[in-house]
Amino acid sequence: MAHQFFFNSYILDNLPTPAKGFDVVQDLSEPRLRMYVTSRGVKTFFVRKRVHGNDKRIIIGNYPTVDIEMARAAVPALLENALKKVPVRRKKIKFKEFVGLYIKNCVRRSEDSEVKLVRSIELHLKDLFDKFVDEIKVDDLESVIANIEGQTIAGRMQELLNSIFKYAVEMGYVKKNPAIQLKRIEKKYRTSPLTEYGLRALVDAINMEENLIVRAAFLMLVYSFLPKSKIFSMCWADLDFNHYMWKDWPLSDRTAVLLQDLPQENSDWIFVSRCKNHLADPRVAWARVVKRAHIPNLTMDDVHKFVMRRLVWAADREDIRDNMNDLLDSLLA
Repeated sequence: MAHQFFFNSYILDNLPTPAKGFDVVQDLSEPRLRMYVTSRGVKTFFVRKRVHGNDKRIIIGNYPTVDIEMARAAVPALLENALKKVPVRRKKIKFKEFVGLYIKNCVRRSEDSEVKLVRSIELHLKDLFDKFVDEIKVDDLESVIANIEGQTIAGRMQELLNSIFKYAVEMGYVKKNPAIQLKRIEKKYRTSPLTEYGLRALVDAINMEENLIVRAAFLMLVYSFLPKSKIFSMCWADLDFNHYMWKDWPLSDRTAVLLQDLPQENSDWIFVSRCKNHLADPRVAWARVVKRAHIPNLTMDDVHKFVMRRLVWAADREDIRDNMNDLLDSLLA
């Protein structure tokens, strides 16, 4: 059952975040209004409604972009629209065009994550692009899924197709969702080989790297709590050492010291490659580090996920920075 109280800015700004997953809170002023609070500190307004026997959750928007009064005012219209009969659209639409509508109206991701999603769609679902949505059959979807290498990726694309066609039904472009007839793909999830002991061994192995830039870039995987794509493409102009910030992301003490000790070459990039661009994929150096640390199959993404899952989230940036420092001290002591 959702925790109930009168929504106000002070309480919502200081809501505790769950250790994992999400919590749900409910507004006493407008009891139909609820909010998801995720372990990453994201707060999202939504309403629930039973429509044609199914429990439907309608997202209003993220707080504080959508403020409390805006969310309360949106509830009646959203619930009224949810009960309206789905319009039958006689105008055809091609799959590629409809995917664009789906991404615009249904996908809520970071800019980088959305770019990756679009790239995956263009790679794996391109055979459907020129077909009209209402003419796509189960056989077409089975053919597309069969051509995808790797069960995990195929499973994700199948889930995406199910979501896309579910939206197509809601919009009235198709009567039935053909993706629900696909045989479910059992996905095999990879387990990270990294442990707390392994993290300390990894840092020791990184410190043995001769190349200063590569060594610093790999240490940033541990110290900065950022993914490799953002670390390798960092620019000096985006750093603010007075406030310990990179763009809108707080820097841990270890990160600030590491970056301040790096030489500022004649480049906009912090981690400059041999071709004078930023680092892209130093896989040879990483393989050398992993071998030295005796952690086979360890990826750079494993390091980012390992530290982020242990970071206690907070609404205030300075509190996040304090939590970063405390976590690093405990992991690397």
